[in-house]
Amino acid sequence: LNGLQQFSQGTNPINDDERAIAAMCAFLAEFDITCLRAYLRGTAIPQLNEAYPADVVLVGQYVQHVKESSPERFESLLVLVQGHMLANALLCPDLQNMSQTYKQVKFYLDTPLLLHILGLEGQAKEAASREMIALLGKLGGKVLAFSHTCQELQGVLRGAAANLNSPGGHGLIVHEARKRKITRSDLLLLAESIEEKLSNANVAVESSPQYVDAFQIDEVLFEQVRTDEVSYNNPRAREHDINSVRSIYALRRNRYAPSIERAHAIFVTSNTSFAKAAWDFGRKHQATSEVSSVIADFSLANLAWLKAPLGAPSIPQTQILAIAYAALQPSAQILNKYMTEIVRLETQGKITERDHQVLRNSPLAHDELMHLTLGEDAAVTEGTVMETLERVSREIKRDETEKLTAEEEAHRITQEKLRRSLEETRKIQERIYWQCHRKSRAYANVVAGLIGFLLIGDFVASLAVLVLNGLFIASVVASPLVAVVGIMTLISRWFGLSVVGIRQHVQHWFLRRCLKRQATATGIDLGQFS
Repeated sequence: LNGLQQFSQGTNPINDDERAIAAMCAFLAEFDITCLRAYLRGTAIPQLNEAYPADVVLVGQYVQHVKESSPERFESLLVLVQGHMLANALLCPDLQNMSQTYKQVKFYLDTPLLLHILGLEGQAKEAASREMIALLGKLGGKVLAFSHTCQELQGVLRGAAANLNSPGGHGLIVHEARKRKITRSDLLLLAESIEEKLSNANVAVESSPQYVDAFQIDEVLFEQVRTDEVSYNNPRAREHDINSVRSIYALRRNRYAPSIERAHAIFVTSNTSFAKAAWDFGRKHQATSEVSSVIADFSLANLAWLKAPLGAPSIPQTQILAIAYAALQPSAQILNKYMTEIVRLETQGKITERDHQVLRNSPLAHDELMHLTLGEDAAVTEGTVMETLERVSREIKRDETEKLTAEEEAHRITQEKLRRSLEETRKIQERIYWQCHRKSRAYANVVAGLIGFLLIGDFVASLAVLVLNGLFIASVVASPLVAVVGIMTLISRWFGLSVVGIRQHVQHWFLRRCLKRQATATGIDLGQFS
């Protein structure tokens, strides 16, 4: 909190702990599960009236600042995020009695998530999406994209290519393409090879279900609910979203879905408002299942991470960086107002054509704009634009001394060594967990098989004795065997045990024992997971 207050002095000063807490809680609220029954109660974060929308942007800037300048404080911040993600498991009723895998579940990704995977909206979002896909695969789930979603993605890429070199072209894809020096030809080539690129990222493309009247949603009612939660600049995006929800209903075919593990098909989006609208529609206007047809990507990442925290130890880090990065991206309203102000200033002769180019194309300009406005479009004024230009020009012209260059290089090398060390530790943790997981599952299967074999053997032996030796001898020999079966039956009824239950308990026992043994052997602290 002290670090946040010190950091805020350059933009939107926070001078007391209460306001700092409100700002941090506003940011952590982005880590809530907001797509299932968690609407009842889905957050460990208290509702504080003192929080402002700009606080999320400010804390996002602070997260990136401590990531680069203070690894120890960043690790502490990760502990805070992990605690909130774990608290979701206690507060969300959907997480009760959840199974360990996502076998038989198909996850269909929305267009923005496919853009994330292709790296067209920043490296932070790409890392978070790819890690979520990898974890879903390890848990047995299938990650796909509808054919109509791929068609929408192609249209988005072609539109970005058409506007890449245009003076009025802007948006996250255009901004990222200019930052990474991606050309118009690169975007057009990518649009023609989407299936191949997605396949390389372990995302398969599947044909959208055919139109079936029995599973068609009421588009008028859904449009009303969705409009309350979601606003679109592209009218075609509405049609694709409605088609996606319809497709999920068609795939489920009225299946009862009390949990994600039994939902069969789910549409995953980065738009929490869209997920909320789909939930409200399903609850009010459909023969609703417990699980919404659409869920948010972070909610899914949180749920998957809870199944195997040590199997994907970097999920909290990639998610916090992705959310911080997203908070720092100018909204469409800010960009439109910003571009309009730039054109006006050039027309009036207050800035040159070169200044216009710098303000429009420089990644530094967008960063400074968010630094000065904290995401509030009302703060975009002539003064803000001129100050942005001054800061960017000063940064471009800044002649770094050899001493400063040497210090930055030494700092970079140190940070790289630390990053490699932390990454290696996380990889070791992940490898140890999955090795122990496989061993414990194998041991549990053997124990469950032996128990099942004994029960079946007792029963078969009893019948054999009855047939071969007559009722009198059978009663003498078979009595102990029948007694064993009877005792195990009584134990099962009294204590709720079963072969499956015993197998799960044995697997958990072997897993904890294996993790503790590996922790002792490697010196890596695995206590919180074991």
